[in-house]
Amino acid sequence: SDMQKEQPMERLLCGDVGYGKTEVALRAAFKCAMDGKQCAFLVPTTILAQQHYNTLTSRFSGFPVRVEILSRFKTPAERKKIKEELKKGDIDVIVGTHSLLAKDVAFHDLGLLIIDEEQRFGVNHKEQIKELKRSVDVLTLSATPIPRTLAMTIYGDLDVSVIDELPPGRKPIQTLHKFDNQLTSLYQSIRRQINLGRQVYIVFPLIKESEKSDLKNLEEGFETLKEAFPEFRLSKVHGQMKPAEKEEEMQHFAKGETQILVATTVIEVGVNVPNASVMVILDAQRFGLAQLHQLRGRVGRGSDQSYCILVTNYKL
Repeated sequence: SDMQKEQPMERLLCGDVGYGKTEVALRAAFKCAMDGKQCAFLVPTTILAQQHYNTLTSRFSGFPVRVEILSRFKTPAERKKIKEELKKGDIDVIVGTHSLLAKDVAFHDLGLLIIDEEQRFGVNHKEQIKELKRSVDVLTLSATPIPRTLAMTIYGDLDVSVIDELPPGRKPIQTLHKFDNQLTSLYQSIRRQINLGRQVYIVFPLIKESEKSDLKNLEEGFETLKEAFPEFRLSKVHGQMKPAEKEEEMQHFAKGETQILVATTVIEVGVNVPNASVMVILDAQRFGLAQLHQLRGRVGRGSDQSYCILVTNYKL
């Protein structure tokens, strides 16, 4: 009903990871397109953009809604063509990272701006976002629970909606703690889950200050895990890889071609693999609470019981 009103909508939708914010956004985008306007879907990372693009394309197939993505995987020629079609109004919904904020991106008739996890955009981007927001409806999605008073301080005067329950059929995630001398039993539980047909994330910390040694840990850890699970296929993803390589490894995991994804926190946002039911976080004491919360939200996206296992050293 906000979108029907004369004055532009400014709404923040808070809901925990996996509670269905994307579903709400998708329906808003659909309404916008049906009203003959364009919708821009702004997201913080390329992996997430790709994922929203896939979701929108599959859900809107069969409807006269044209979805496009502006990302660094597109060639300059493709990008140029997309920008031209956006300006002409041939594209209804455009998904993209901050590249949507570039000076040479013009809309024919922008009606709705959806921003996913706005707090992850930098100050300069926020200024550019402000420009885009003028006189259009704005829906901001956030998985970080923000009290209303704080929301008003950060975002100005806006309406807040909260989704506070899981979609039906989901079970709460069980969170467990193990010490790193209990790895043998941990590997057994992982093996059991994979044999039931599930998939597993194993996350290594990668912190700027100790990046070199962390990457080395990840490489060595990956080799150790390959030896521990000779019967399974493993993927690995970290921030130092080329975007295309990352995307390819992620796709192998998403399609179920690999059973274990060894990764750094690059997977904390928006990766949706409903079949993955175990999230193992190594050296969990090195992560922040918000990060652990986001990472845990990568599992529990299907109807199976999911587990998040925090592993720390014994000193803790």
